[in-house]
Amino acid sequence: MRSHYCGQLNETLVDQTVTLCGWVHRRRDHGGVIFLDMRDRDGIAQVVVDPDTAEAFANADRCRNEFVLRIVGRVRPRPEGTQNPNMPTGMIEVLAKEVEILNTAATPPFQLDEHGKVGEEVRLKHRYIDLRRPEMLDKLRLRSRISHSVRAFLEAQGFLDIETPILTRATPEGARDYLVPSRTHAGSFFALPQSPQLFKQLLMVSGFDRYYQIAKCFRDEDLRADRQPEFTQIDLEASFVDEDEIMGITESMIRQLFQEVLEVELPAFPRMPYSEAMSRYGSDKPDLRIPLELVDVDDLMAQVDFKVFSGPAKADDGRVAALKVPGGAELSRKAIDEYTKFVGIYGAKGLAWIKVNERAKGLEGLQSPIVKFMENVIDELLERLDAQDGDIIFFGADKARVVNEALGALRVKLGEDLDLYTQAWAPLWVVDFPMFEDDGSARMQALHHPFTAPSCDVESLKANPVQALSRAYDMVLNGTELGGGSIRIHDQAMQRAVLEVLGIDQAEAEEKFGFLLDALKYGAPPHGGLAFGLDRLVMLMTGARTIREVIAFPKTQSAACLMTDAPGEVSADQLKELNIRLRAKAKPEAAE
Repeated sequence: MRSHYCGQLNETLVDQTVTLCGWVHRRRDHGGVIFLDMRDRDGIAQVVVDPDTAEAFANADRCRNEFVLRIVGRVRPRPEGTQNPNMPTGMIEVLAKEVEILNTAATPPFQLDEHGKVGEEVRLKHRYIDLRRPEMLDKLRLRSRISHSVRAFLEAQGFLDIETPILTRATPEGARDYLVPSRTHAGSFFALPQSPQLFKQLLMVSGFDRYYQIAKCFRDEDLRADRQPEFTQIDLEASFVDEDEIMGITESMIRQLFQEVLEVELPAFPRMPYSEAMSRYGSDKPDLRIPLELVDVDDLMAQVDFKVFSGPAKADDGRVAALKVPGGAELSRKAIDEYTKFVGIYGAKGLAWIKVNERAKGLEGLQSPIVKFMENVIDELLERLDAQDGDIIFFGADKARVVNEALGALRVKLGEDLDLYTQAWAPLWVVDFPMFEDDGSARMQALHHPFTAPSCDVESLKANPVQALSRAYDMVLNGTELGGGSIRIHDQAMQRAVLEVLGIDQAEAEEKFGFLLDALKYGAPPHGGLAFGLDRLVMLMTGARTIREVIAFPKTQSAACLMTDAPGEVSADQLKELNIRLRAKAKPEAAE
């Protein structure tokens, strides 16, 4: 039905007849001549309709925004003074010979060129309209290019694209499973996969050596800007590899991807131990574009007569850290109060601060309600932080977890608010993660997942699991975890030891992981892999603020689809087939 996409038109086609199909992006009537901006997935072209072509003009006169048209016309240069060099098709226009209305359109719920004034709920309710916007088309087109580049790279590296099941069984992997009732096995449930983790390990046991998949994954967890109940992973696994080889392959893939798609040469990927990342940045995914660091001051604060500081400084699980912001003394008291509220989100009870106005004057040159408690250590504190006139120092004092989360988040917010970024892209590998974490529950938890290999032997693991490090690695870019992976456990004895440390006894292990434990008996090779969050990667590469902007049909933060009204109720007959009976909703109590 067409010869060209709108965005393909240029000066090389002058005097040629073209046929376009698309939507009316904008209609203008200038002194009897009608201008139609025609839009398709490739761009926008200006169409001119003269009264001389009576039928075409009559149809153009009926057109409104979002009518679907087929246009036949001649490409010609735009008149002098009307050219638009900022537009790919801005040097030419199409003089219409035929205007065919393929379909009319009701007035859309929002104008496509005024989306900034429209709430996200309205956009998601009418997502099929929202996706027509050139900005959304560009994001999803780039997503397609990213997927293509990844596939081409991995195929060239000998990886095989193999699908794994969507209907599987529930296994504890760190988040809630989405459960699917079985009609043929009454009372039993499938689970949607949180990841293809177990199946890709089984593929290694099966001898496929190198596997990849762009896989759908499902997690029933609380949502935020970079989370969705269903999301997409670039998943890969390889046999007979170590950490350096997997990290080398995936780093090369990301480098090539940025070069091909964005023409960006990424800087070096430094490696940083988890403990150093937490100490310096309060986060295991630090944004290295921001030149602010946390500095430990426990030894100094243990000496002050100020229990808010000295208590955590002396506690085994406590931490007192300082965050210096160069030039930050200009922050108003109102701004500091706002930052105090902000760190409260992360459990901080307050936010102490010192403004360094004139360091040479000693205590008199400092402005803070806490300086009077720190006379005996203030000089050493300023020296350790290399504090200069005009700086502000923020403090966190609490359990180490609270301090890390609060000051780590504050560091990122200050970087954004004060525009402290020193570079466009800052990649990083975080390595040497702890194997386990104690979250206060009865059992220890795997920091990554129960199939991650420790960097010690079975005896050392059992003797001191708290100190055990894992062979895990995360790729971080601009403060976002792009992907995480590890060398896996390929030895049955080690796998049982890890499950034992996690409080999973042999009976529970057999019930939940019996098929994996059984497979490990039959010559499992050393193997490891990594999974990238495709949605997060596209979000970063397009500059979007949330992954909802780079997913065609996303869910809201309450895990609902406004467009289809999902999730929804099902009929009594369907429930009966599944052997499910719903509990009656509780009636509200009558008002007294």
